[in-house]
Order: sequence, then structure tokens, then C-alpha cells
Amino acid sequence: MRRSDVPSLDDLRAFETVARLGSVRAAANELALTHGAVSRRVAKLGLDLGLRLIEPDGRGVRVTAD
Repeated sequence: MRRSDVPSLDDLRAFETVARLGSVRAAANELALTHGAVSRRVAKLGLDLGLRLIEPDGRGVRVTAD
């Protein structure tokens, strides 16, 4: 496995926080980042892995089956 194949720890941390809290905004508050920064990190992780990681769910988000 090449180093470039390993996901960024910051991206993984952002995804874990969003998944645990069910909200990008709440994750941003906990991580002391902007909503946009957390969204970009999760989107980048999804692209890196080739998976759709989260989807809208009411006023929050939920983790996909992928």
C-alpha cells in the first residue's frame, strides 16, 4: 500500500465526528472548524474511497450503508 492510498487522518476524524453526531454543523463546532471545511473533508474522504459516505436525513445527515 502506498502512502497516497492511506486516507488523511483529518478527513477520517471529520467523518467520524459527523457520523457520531449526525450533523456537519455540530461536528464543525466540536472540531473547531467551519461547516464548509468539515463538508469538504468528508467529501474528499468519500472521493478517495470511492464511496458515498453520508446522505441528508431531515435536518442532519446519516451514514450510508457503504
